[in-house]
Amino acid sequence: MDQFLGELHVLLNPKKYAVNHEDKAFQELVNKTITFFETKGLKQVKDDDHNRVWYADFLEFVKQEQVFATLLRPPQYGDANSRWDTWRIAHYSELLAFYGLAYWYTWQVSILGLGPIWMSDNELLKKRAGQLLQEGEVFAFGLSEKDHGADIYSTEMSLTPQEDGTYLANGSKYYIGNGNVAKMVSTFGKISDSGDYVVFVANYLHERYDCVKNVVSSQNYVAEYALNDYPISDEDILARGRDAWDMVLNTVNIGKYNLGWASIGMSTHALSEAINHASMRKLYKTHVTDFPHIRQLFVDAYTRLVAMKLFALRAADYMRSASPDDKRYLLYNPVVKMKVTTQGEEVINLLWDVIAAKGFEKDTFFEMAARDIRALPKLEGTVHVNMALIVKFMANYFFKPAKYPEIETRSEPEHDEFLFHQGPTKGLGQIRFHNYKPIYDQFQLPNVSVFKKQIRLLKLLLLVAKPNESQRKDIDFLLTLGELFTQVVYGQLILENAQKYKINEDLLDQIFDFMVRDFSKHALQLYSKTSSTRKQMRICSMMIKKPMVDPARFSRVWEKDVFTLKDQYQMSN
Repeated sequence: MDQFLGELHVLLNPKKYAVNHEDKAFQELVNKTITFFETKGLKQVKDDDHNRVWYADFLEFVKQEQVFATLLRPPQYGDANSRWDTWRIAHYSELLAFYGLAYWYTWQVSILGLGPIWMSDNELLKKRAGQLLQEGEVFAFGLSEKDHGADIYSTEMSLTPQEDGTYLANGSKYYIGNGNVAKMVSTFGKISDSGDYVVFVANYLHERYDCVKNVVSSQNYVAEYALNDYPISDEDILARGRDAWDMVLNTVNIGKYNLGWASIGMSTHALSEAINHASMRKLYKTHVTDFPHIRQLFVDAYTRLVAMKLFALRAADYMRSASPDDKRYLLYNPVVKMKVTTQGEEVINLLWDVIAAKGFEKDTFFEMAARDIRALPKLEGTVHVNMALIVKFMANYFFKPAKYPEIETRSEPEHDEFLFHQGPTKGLGQIRFHNYKPIYDQFQLPNVSVFKKQIRLLKLLLLVAKPNESQRKDIDFLLTLGELFTQVVYGQLILENAQKYKINEDLLDQIFDFMVRDFSKHALQLYSKTSSTRKQMRICSMMIKKPMVDPARFSRVWEKDVFTLKDQYQMSN
């Protein structure tokens, strides 16, 4: 059972990090990682960030301790501790981002680069990847292009067949992390004569591989690379045709989940730093943390962060339990990608209003987090792309629930084999979900009750005032409707995990305080759309509700959950 959460220790604190879990090898890796960063110290982390220093010391640590080899290899290509375990990957993602997004990024793009390899039937390349992980290498995923971005239908990277049965690869890729050092770059393209999609591997060391430049000003090397008559044989090809298309999309489905954890990690560190600073300050002969508006900002930031973690953890349970007959994770993962990352931005915004000018100081972690938190909603498909995906599930979610076995917390040490055998990426509209009502009905907390009324009104809108034909073509309208839908899904999984992790009722009701306010905000936005009909406007106006005010509950959350964080963590210098 995962013991990272509990009433007293909901959020990550590396100096009090302990987990009651049978995977001792993972605990040892975590402890060594914490020691690495705490020994390095915040000053060096920030100096490296400002000077855009390539993180060679971290990659040497990864090599020596076999970090990626242990956490990112299927067991048949590694040792007794090797497996692809979403539970471990999620928590390690959080930990790396807690110390800096750059360290998380080289890990994340290795995950993306490895996805197509582990999904492939090419045993030669799988064994090569396993050996390279053993040697401490990192990986890259060549999907995006400068002129097309996420529009992979228009990819111009091509393989041209030669008379001897080989191919020559030509084209360029853009925004490719680790593209400067990866000996296996999983590259998406088309076969020139047939137009079939293809995924193949390239090596940055090859003379026909041109690492053009780093396209960002960062510690990370986010490469533009070009292949110029780069020779490719069948041994270098991971997949062709529909299999290649499904392979890259399924890789993104796996990888984008980790962006939520990066947001959680950075936000957690920023919260610790902010409350330490504010609790030591006095203004107008009053402690900063005694001002009511400061307490409101901190409570909002804290409850949003706890909700982020509860949802992301629960999404992992569905991801690990997935099967050909249960693909509910294909809704929950883009919600992690879209909702958790934008909530991370909101947490940073709230904390920044507390610490003000301190947030710009170059020796703080916050200065780095405030910049980097903006990246996460914009990677692995924008918020808009993921919202467009989420909306496809709305009808079945509300009106065609299906029965599934109860999914327990999935923290056991197992290899998540199904993730590499997900099958076709089409047919999303056929995916069914368990009924959201039972978990909501188990809670009679004041703000959960208000939220349930808002849900009923949203469902009423979809029944009697559903979007007309022109609105269904209006992406702006659908995005706002999707925000309302997402709130329902977000609340559902939060409640499921609140039970499992025994979150106290005060904290849970305070979480739904902001949930009610956010739902009202999106309802007002839908009301205000140019195309909104009178019937839609009337129902939207009914959705706008005030959360139940309880000063005593708020004070208890502040005293017992939030203010107790002060002086609990400060990174070594």
